[in-house]
Amino acid sequence: MSSRSIDSDFYEVVIAYNMLTDEPYLTSVIDHLNEKYFTNKSIAAVVSLITEFYTKRNTVPSLTEIKSYLTTTELKGHFKNVVALFDKFDNKFNKDELYDNTEKFLKEKAVYNTLLEVADTSSNGDVDTSEILNKFESACNITLATNIGLDYFNDLDRHIKDLTTIDGTIPSLWPWLDRKMDGGFLEQGRALYVFAGETNVGKSIFLGNIAKNISEQGKTVLLISLEMSELVYAKRITTNLTQIPIRQLHQRTDDIEEVVKQYREANSKSRVIVKEFPPSTITCRHLKGYIKKVTECGVHVDAIVVDYVNLLKSETGTNSYERIKYATEELRALSYVFSCPVITATQLNRQGYNEVNPGLDTVGESYGLAATADAVFCIWQEEEDAELGIIKLGVMKNRFGENYGSIAMEINYDTLTLTEAAEQIQNLDLGDEMSTLDMLSS
Repeated sequence: MSSRSIDSDFYEVVIAYNMLTDEPYLTSVIDHLNEKYFTNKSIAAVVSLITEFYTKRNTVPSLTEIKSYLTTTELKGHFKNVVALFDKFDNKFNKDELYDNTEKFLKEKAVYNTLLEVADTSSNGDVDTSEILNKFESACNITLATNIGLDYFNDLDRHIKDLTTIDGTIPSLWPWLDRKMDGGFLEQGRALYVFAGETNVGKSIFLGNIAKNISEQGKTVLLISLEMSELVYAKRITTNLTQIPIRQLHQRTDDIEEVVKQYREANSKSRVIVKEFPPSTITCRHLKGYIKKVTECGVHVDAIVVDYVNLLKSETGTNSYERIKYATEELRALSYVFSCPVITATQLNRQGYNEVNPGLDTVGESYGLAATADAVFCIWQEEEDAELGIIKLGVMKNRFGENYGSIAMEINYDTLTLTEAAEQIQNLDLGDEMSTLDMLSS
């Protein structure tokens, strides 16, 4: 859509004309119209009349039908005035420009009227901040859909082209996981990836490794921390990047500076932006606003990592299931808004603790989360795994590839680095009851 301003008075006439002559246009705009948007009283009256007719009969009124609705001298005068306006302008429109400018008109009018409402309620001292934010968001999100969708038989060329086009992915740099995700995280977004695990099993370590691995490919990762401070996450990234044990970081600052500078020179486009928010204080709406500010500063965000979904504040829901479901849906929506993958973690419920190969039913609020997420991977440890430096990663749900399988990953607790274990471990299936000790000895 063009950023230039439009002539609102002119577009009042344009909207009224097309409502009378173009039924697809009428159906697109009718749910967004308000008499208050029109400064011309005659146009406002005619638009109201058309809206009333369409609501009752579900069709555009003919000229004869319109006349039957002109029951007063005042209405007849309004209609005559509007018809006179139609005669004075070129009624040939570029469809794309028509819809774009109409959308802009509606947004501007909706925002303006919301401002007037806010001013009125504020003067009365009756301000509902949540309701105001919802109204502004609704106003800013007005969209006129002009594409009916994929007409399967008539759009065969489009379908064939899609089949021969490989979607871009951002590898996790873990071969097993990338195979399961058909190459990696979807580069253009429209996907939410969730890693589920019990407390202290390593969810944050997974997310931190993923953020670092993505950045290594010349990408910008936005890491939202709802549990740890920015500087604590910085320590984790540093030990992972430099392979200097985390307990020695304070003693080897010169080495760190040298390694990071060298890395920066070799990977000039790599960025990891860590932003801390206190737990349960930020909603997805606020998160969206923050990310938008980041992009307005000229930062192109390639991936969003949120540690983790359970610590987001929900704006709706009376119980934990509804709150997590809503937060998950909002997180997935962010992948559409910013055209990048969103990656997060969630808690297993008590049923999943210490369970071998936990299933979706062990994910807290599983039904809501699982229905929304595009891929869910489980992180767990068996009794002896911690001592052996092993963390298990298994597939719970996957829209992009195989819906089964697991792998044993080796964790270096000194540097918080995760790597896939030996090849003989990589082919372990979720249904395999072989223990970690047995695997290592085989």
